[in-house]
Amino acid sequence: MKKFLFLVLLFSLVSFSPLHAESKNDDAPVTMEEVVVTATRDKQETRKAPANVTVITAEEISKSGATTVVDVLDKLESIQFRTSSGNSSQAYIDMRGIGGDNPYGKTLILLDGRRLNRTDMASINWLQMPVNTIERIEIIRGPGSVLYGDAAIGGVINIITKKGKGEPKFNASALVGSYGLNNERVGVTGSTNKWTYALTGENNFNFGYRERSKYSAQGGGFDLGYTASDLLSVSLGVSFNKADYQMPGALTKEQMEQDRRQYQPAAGPWSPAHSNDDGSDKYTNVNLGIKSFWGSWGQLEINFLYGKKDLQMNMPSSFSSWYPYAFSDTNADTYGITPKYILAKEIFGFQNKVIVGVDYYNEPYKKDIFSDRERTAKLSTADFTRESLGYYIHDEFSLLKNLIFSAGYRFEQTSIKGSNVDTNSSYNFTDMENTYNAEAYEAGLTWLWGKKSKVFAKYATVYRIPFLEEVAYFNGGGGGFLKGLEKEKGISTEAGTEFYPLENLKIGLTLFRIDMEDEIQYVGIYPTGYNQNAGKTRHDGAEFSISYLWEKRAKFYGNFTYHLATFEDGANSKKEIPLVPNRMANAGVEIYLPYNLSLRPEIRHVGDAFLSLDNDNNTEKLEAYTLLNFYVHYKPTFGKLGLTAFLGVDNIADVKYSSFGLDYGQYGVYYPMPGRTFKAGLSFEF
Repeated sequence: MKKFLFLVLLFSLVSFSPLHAESKNDDAPVTMEEVVVTATRDKQETRKAPANVTVITAEEISKSGATTVVDVLDKLESIQFRTSSGNSSQAYIDMRGIGGDNPYGKTLILLDGRRLNRTDMASINWLQMPVNTIERIEIIRGPGSVLYGDAAIGGVINIITKKGKGEPKFNASALVGSYGLNNERVGVTGSTNKWTYALTGENNFNFGYRERSKYSAQGGGFDLGYTASDLLSVSLGVSFNKADYQMPGALTKEQMEQDRRQYQPAAGPWSPAHSNDDGSDKYTNVNLGIKSFWGSWGQLEINFLYGKKDLQMNMPSSFSSWYPYAFSDTNADTYGITPKYILAKEIFGFQNKVIVGVDYYNEPYKKDIFSDRERTAKLSTADFTRESLGYYIHDEFSLLKNLIFSAGYRFEQTSIKGSNVDTNSSYNFTDMENTYNAEAYEAGLTWLWGKKSKVFAKYATVYRIPFLEEVAYFNGGGGGFLKGLEKEKGISTEAGTEFYPLENLKIGLTLFRIDMEDEIQYVGIYPTGYNQNAGKTRHDGAEFSISYLWEKRAKFYGNFTYHLATFEDGANSKKEIPLVPNRMANAGVEIYLPYNLSLRPEIRHVGDAFLSLDNDNNTEKLEAYTLLNFYVHYKPTFGKLGLTAFLGVDNIADVKYSSFGLDYGQYGVYYPMPGRTFKAGLSFEF
């Protein structure tokens, strides 16, 4: 730790050194049409990345009528969300058919480059990122363990917030809709002299489709940037959010036939609900960035990161004489330092760019569990710290003018240590610790042809460090601290193309395979069972996309995903992993009409899938569904005033469907999704 802090201090001092007083404009890069920072942790043309990449801009988010990040991402190839409440607060993301009950542990979510994934076994709260704070979202499908470490198996999603530029721009919008939806947003961005600024705020409220599915979120943030000279720039980004949500519980098929919008106190012995099941989350995120430009000697970037989560959960439905752990308060902090050095320099006339970096995270975690909502009687306290230090190097070398070879390596060491004091259990422990050493490799080839087309192939190893609850039992039940539990690891291979047979016609196709081993499985019967590294799985898939722009007339777009995820050992070998639909498809057309009108009909299809817990594939399936949506935009011009009017209908046919369900042997339980939903809104910019 002392050596690492010394290294960071040395980098910081060197970054201010006058010995490198060369203007960054000496090697000004050629302006690129579309760039991403996520694929290589530096600016790069999307087509140079050996991956299936999607970039969603703030304008596209605004035109979509989306009120949450989940609304934005759920229509893309290889991405599926599941929710047990019908809203986005705790939705689980599944990327590339990972499936099962823990898909969120294998897709890395970043906010301005800082990881949002939790150290405990829970999804992030997607409401913590108001959509009006977002400049763009970068989606990199496929492995990212070399550059990002833990959890970057199915892919990496980086949500990048707005930065100021140009003259001051003020914006405000309001959106209303079915089930009490109202979403208000305000913001201002701009720059002056050496300063840039962006300030945003948002309120998001919805009573929810079902009884007891209400949620509300209030948040905002600001970003300040200062360019001291051609050699140095500093930025500070801060965001806040508070989200409150209810949990309506599951319904049986019979109950859904009676009333899909009801909540039932007890849909079954293993799927209860309660009129006081709810949660409240508070988030703070801070990112201080320093960039030092050394001209032909490259550049150094250092980010100092802080995140704070205050989470309150009330689940009286789970209370029983043998499981009284119904009420909890969790405080989880994140401290991070991520310096990296980037050097782009020709070698014997061949272009080359190398990135060397360090990621250090310290994440304290404390959870207090109580027997009542008023927190008068404490049952247990869990106190943990997860600390990780990773070193990585990534290089891109142009073998030919249009042939790029990329390769990278990462070594990371993670420790999980902590204590648990539980008055109802004899499995208490003090100062226990596990240390995980992980390595990752990758190699890729990208062939650029024509003006915009590419073909790529990539091989990579991946890994996942266990969640806190997988290593230690502190939410009830026996088991104590598992000293022998290892990390999960796997191999990912993929090949694909982005092909432009015409100037405005883009066709994409990617084939992939992910083989995982040492996957963590719960063995035995709760509460006497335990976790062990026993699983092997295979995830095969194909991602297809197409888009065509008919100038000034229309834009056509669509995608299709095929997934086959199977267990590869044990009693369920060759059985399909639950909750992975074999087929998903999306299609739409944006029609440009006179008088600044546009129409956008869309269709989404999700195939059937086996229910959660149905590992032997012997019960009914989660049914397939097809949704039709329709949107109208009106965008007149009034000088410098920009006005947009929006009207939309989701699920026009009022299809009855569920995105999530569980198999309890004799019957299944389901979580119904919203029916027909109307939205309308106005936005202004001046």
